[in-house]
Amino acid sequence: MNKDSFFKNSIILTCSNFITGILKFMFSIILSQTLGAMGLGLYSLIMPVYDFFAVVVCGGMITAMSKQCAYFNGKKEFGNLHKSVKASLFFDFFWALIIALILFLFSPLISNNIIKDTRALYSLWVICPAIIFVALSAILKGYFYGVSKVFTPSLIDILEKAVRMIVIISLICYFNLTDVTKTVTITYMALTIGEFFSFIFLFIFYKKNKSNYPIYYKNTKSSIELIWGILVISLPLCINGMLTTGLYTVSTLMLPKRLICSGLLHEEALALIGKFSGMAFTIIFFPFIAVNSLATILVPDISQNLSKGNFSSLQKRFSEVINISFVLGMATLFICLSIPNNLGQLFFKRNDLAPFIKFAALSAPVIYVSSTTFGILNGLGKQKIVLRNSVLSALIELILIYILVSIPNINIYGYGISLIVTSLFTLVANLYEIKKEYFINFPFINILTHLFLGIIVFLILTILNNLVTTNNLIIKNIFLILLGFSVFIFSSSILYNILNHQHS
Repeated sequence: MNKDSFFKNSIILTCSNFITGILKFMFSIILSQTLGAMGLGLYSLIMPVYDFFAVVVCGGMITAMSKQCAYFNGKKEFGNLHKSVKASLFFDFFWALIIALILFLFSPLISNNIIKDTRALYSLWVICPAIIFVALSAILKGYFYGVSKVFTPSLIDILEKAVRMIVIISLICYFNLTDVTKTVTITYMALTIGEFFSFIFLFIFYKKNKSNYPIYYKNTKSSIELIWGILVISLPLCINGMLTTGLYTVSTLMLPKRLICSGLLHEEALALIGKFSGMAFTIIFFPFIAVNSLATILVPDISQNLSKGNFSSLQKRFSEVINISFVLGMATLFICLSIPNNLGQLFFKRNDLAPFIKFAALSAPVIYVSSTTFGILNGLGKQKIVLRNSVLSALIELILIYILVSIPNINIYGYGISLIVTSLFTLVANLYEIKKEYFINFPFINILTHLFLGIIVFLILTILNNLVTTNNLIIKNIFLILLGFSVFIFSSSILYNILNHQHS
């Protein structure tokens, strides 16, 4: 994958994720208006359970499939390429079916004894079929990423989110739902329907794309050998996902209990979780779409460069994506510090989110860059290191949440502190492993210059926010956000070129 195709695919995926991100924002806004902060809190307690079972059935599968498909596509071994997809679909279907049945049978136990909210039972039941669909979709997405056809899964992701939005809006409006249990259940029902349509569309496009290849199954590897090649890559990632997602699930479900220990009532605890996790972090992670797109495309790109021995190109790519992630994280930080009230009003029509947005924003630069380093290590085949660092990070987060959140003067902010500390730990640990073999051009002067640049952006946005008076707050806020990102990204690109030129 050459430089042009790498950034072309990244831009395509970013545009797709940007559209789906807007749909997710719309979803969050609709839920917040229908359920309020407490409803979002309940929704956020169910989602980690779904995430855990989804990881069990398809953890690491997209990465493994994209890597293997990229290898066979580069070698023009199209028989092995499509045989890998077929064998993986059969294997994952039966595996996902077993896991979905287990979730269905144990849903009453999970809702009563783990989530400790009986209103979650129906939501857990309706997401069981989604476990199967998401597992099969992961294989087909990995195929399309591996053969550099990222437009297809990107388009289908948009369609899936659109279907989910249509179902949610239609059912809530038609039945005039206001009950928390029914509305959250409908939301997860829409998730299942969306995943079903996603799989159907992916399969149709896969069949169409497959017909373009000359396929010869003679002298191909056996199905068991091909599946084993995928499992060798995906199993460590799956175990990593199970452990980290399991610990994350425990941390999330622990939050309301520890908040109650700090002196809050159960409803107040759910409301705080909804504001901080369901609203503030939704805003903070919106620009993360671009970083996630880079990390996704990075894995097959690294695989192809390694097979060709382009180590100098790899080092340059690592420096580029880390710098891009850092710039987006810093821009997000200073924009959120500048206009937190505006962001809360723009997206959720609330005036009580500013302190949560400002505190959550402090984690943006570290989380953005640390996530990129995970993509680099996955592409380099360092799954064991990813597993070790992720588990250690999750354990640290669990301990910090248990200790800090129960302190009355800290409460929900303990969750934010834990994210900052754990992200900083993973960033340092991942960079240490990467720098053992590769040089990354990220001098300390970068941090200082971007801090200075951030202060300038902060002053500009703060002054303009006070000077610009208009009745249309939506236009004003969008203008300030776009201006902040534009000034920061344009200025940082000039600084990067200057520093890079001096280094060379």
